[in-house]
Formats: sequence, C-alpha cells, structure tokens
Amino acid sequence: MTQSSWLEISLTVDGELAESVAEVMARFIPDGVVIESTAVTANLNDSVDHAVGPLRVFGYLPYDSQLEETRRHLEESLWYLGRIRPLPEVKTRLIQQTNWAESWKQHYQPIAVGNKLMIVPTWIEPPSLDRIPVRIDPGMAFGTGTHPSTQMCLEIMESQATKASEAFRDWEVIDLGCGTAILAIAALKLGAKHALGVDIDSEAIRAAQENAKTNGVADRLEVGVGSLAEILAGAFSFQKAHLLLANILTPVLISLLDKGLCDLLTSQGYLVLSGVLLEQAWEIEAAVQRHNLCFIDRRQIGDWVALCYQSGEKPTGTQSRHL
Repeated sequence: MTQSSWLEISLTVDGELAESVAEVMARFIPDGVVIESTAVTANLNDSVDHAVGPLRVFGYLPYDSQLEETRRHLEESLWYLGRIRPLPEVKTRLIQQTNWAESWKQHYQPIAVGNKLMIVPTWIEPPSLDRIPVRIDPGMAFGTGTHPSTQMCLEIMESQATKASEAFRDWEVIDLGCGTAILAIAALKLGAKHALGVDIDSEAIRAAQENAKTNGVADRLEVGVGSLAEILAGAFSFQKAHLLLANILTPVLISLLDKGLCDLLTSQGYLVLSGVLLEQAWEIEAAVQRHNLCFIDRRQIGDWVALCYQSGEKPTGTQSRHL
C-alpha cells in the first residue's frame, strides 16, 4: 500500500452476520474486507486447527480528504443493517499515525467558513486577522472542517450568533457527537458563554480536550464520554442549551428526536441538525413534525443538508417547511 495512513474499521460478530457485514463494508473499502477467526482450537483427531467463537470483519479506509464522508456512508449502512439484527459497536484504529500527521501537513490548508470563521490546522499559523481562527488537530476523531455537514453547521451557528448579537454572550451550547469539538470551540470563539461536548468515542474526547487547550477555551468547554441519555440524566454541569448542535447520521438524529433531544433546548432555543443527505431530508422533516419546533434555516452543499429549528410555539399562520 502506498497510502501513508489508514483507518482500520472492524466489527466482531457471529458467523451468521459476518458475510452480511463484510458485504456492506466492501461497498466502501477499496482494497477488500477480511474475515478472520478470533480463536482457534486444535482437533485431536486431525492436524488442522478450527475456528471457534465470533469472527472479526475488518478493512482499511485511506486517511484522506474523503475519509469523513466515506465513513459516514459506511456507518449509516451498518446502522440500517443493525435494524435487522443488532450489531456491536464499530471499532476504529489509526495505522501509522505519525505518517498521518505528516500527510495532514501536506494536504490540508486553512478553510474559510461563513463570514467570520477560519478552520486552521494546528501546524499552520492563521493567515488572516480578519477571521476568527479555530485551530484543529483531528487525531483520530471526526471534525476537520472539510466536510460540508460541518461547514454548514458552522455557517448556521455564525448566523444565529450574529442575529443574537450581545445576547449570544449569555448562551450555553451543547455539541452532541462532538468529535474534535470543532463546533463547540467555534461557538465559544464566537462569544458563547459555555459549551458542552459529548461523544461516545473516548478518542474524540481526548482530541476535543487538546483542541480546547490550543484554542484557549478549555475553561469554558466541558467534554465527556456520553450522549443524550447521560445529559438528560444530569451527568454534566448543565442540561439545557440556547444552541444545540447535532452533526450525526440521519437515522441517529431521528432516534434522538424521539428520545427527548428537544428537552435539551431552552425556551426559544435553536436546534441545528446536520449530517443529512439530501434524499433523507424529508425523514428529518417528518420527525420534526412530531415536536414543537419552528423552521428557521436550511443550508445545502452538494448532496448534504443542514437544518435549523427553534423551540416554542409556531407564530400564527406559519407552516413548517417541507423539503
């Protein structure tokens, strides 16, 4: 392999599921998928070892500019397969991490987003004093600023911060599925009072903590392993946000909406949903109809859509937007 760094994707499943999982993964992994036994046992009647126990299905994604989008599609496809029969959590492992860091230095440059923000790799000095730098080193976590879903979240957040003006300085923000915490950090650098970032991936939390320190906002950013249930249960310092950000897969967004996502919003708080493919936007709209949310904004880049809603009663005569 000439690619300098790879992300290993693996699941350990029983023999009945292994072929189905491998078939789904092979749609996205260019160099093939491997199925290996997790243990072998010797048969005293012959000289051949036999596989026992569950099987490990794995493959490698090139760590390049397409990684985030490819991984999203792969995980979404596995999520749908998991609706038929539950699957274990996907495990990831970075191969040749040192070379990956060098690869980032070669291929990624600062990215201007919206009117005020600029995503800057930590190894590059911010090129413009006219924009607010958000310095990110992704490590093994999602959230580099290159994916359209992240950029649209940032654009909508900046727009709401600008409209709120000085009031934004009193806002608290929750970033659900925070990855590198790029969204939470940007909110703080735009002037928000306090942010909470949660993720089920401990590697993401480590990256988020380092990025918070780099950006000088560690004292205002709380991060931890968890998701909606942990926030609702009071595991963190606050449970309500003026701005709630969820840049996740569409099926997960719908599930979260039905499990109480809107309970995290203050009165008249804003909910930004991203990670939505254009062809799935109607599913989000249908899910939103079940909750007391008013349509505020919609952004689209290519095949990706981000949506913004506000909690509270809809103004008289206002109808929800159908996508």
